[in-house]
Amino acid sequence: RLVGSEMCIRDRDGKALGDLTEKELRKQREEIGMIFQHFNLLMQRTALDNVCFPMEIAGIKKAEARKKALEYLKIVGLEEKALSYPSQLSGGQKQRVAIARVLASDPQILLCDEATSALDPQTTKAILELIKEINRDYGITVVVITHEMSVVQEICDKVAVLERGALVETGTVEELFRNPKTDEAKKLVFSGRTQIQEMKGKRLVRVTFQEKSSFEPVIANLVLTYRTPVNILYADTKNINGQAQGEMILQLPEIEEVANKMIQYLRDTNMGVEEVSSDVG
Repeated sequence: RLVGSEMCIRDRDGKALGDLTEKELRKQREEIGMIFQHFNLLMQRTALDNVCFPMEIAGIKKAEARKKALEYLKIVGLEEKALSYPSQLSGGQKQRVAIARVLASDPQILLCDEATSALDPQTTKAILELIKEINRDYGITVVVITHEMSVVQEICDKVAVLERGALVETGTVEELFRNPKTDEAKKLVFSGRTQIQEMKGKRLVRVTFQEKSSFEPVIANLVLTYRTPVNILYADTKNINGQAQGEMILQLPEIEEVANKMIQYLRDTNMGVEEVSSDVG
């Protein structure tokens, strides 16, 4: 497993990659596979020959390489496209060939560099599901590089937020979603949200809730308890690792005492609560 920090990345033995000799670094790279944003297939080669390529470099005999390549294409659901050229494939199919090619190099670590940003939403979902299956079935550590929180929520267990090359926040995906601590993490969590129009009230809070708490009428009970209305400016539910995780932006009463009691009430019901400014969109 790769362990990262602001200063260096270390291999599974704890040695900084920057301290490796050129020979040691080449050896380390043999354990790392890469899936690119724009597939990077060899256009003059068929899908089968693209998957064979890393095995050819490794010195595997042609017959054995072709046999293995067909197995890898079957894993990604493209066995019938073995003799097709990249120009004859859709974007999703090209990425599946690229994934099969990576598997052919038998990596311990799989780097996905914006692997779905060039794909439509439906194809993106299918490719992300395939990457999850590879992680689960083959025990390959997957490192996803992305600007899309939806991708992180779909397949990741842990997340690290980088800003200008520095590590600013880490945690589980659930922790980041429920309580982002840094401005950079908040931008990632709030990305894609419909812009919330500025209201006259200043007490805005972001409330997050898990699947179990989503069945309780917490907001309705809050209003009944304090006999004061709240304004729901935004609400959404996301799928994070197969579980429903929801969020709301509430405008609370401007009376400080009442607003503070409401915030405490929400926290007592196991809701995540943080105050936000009116420009959170």
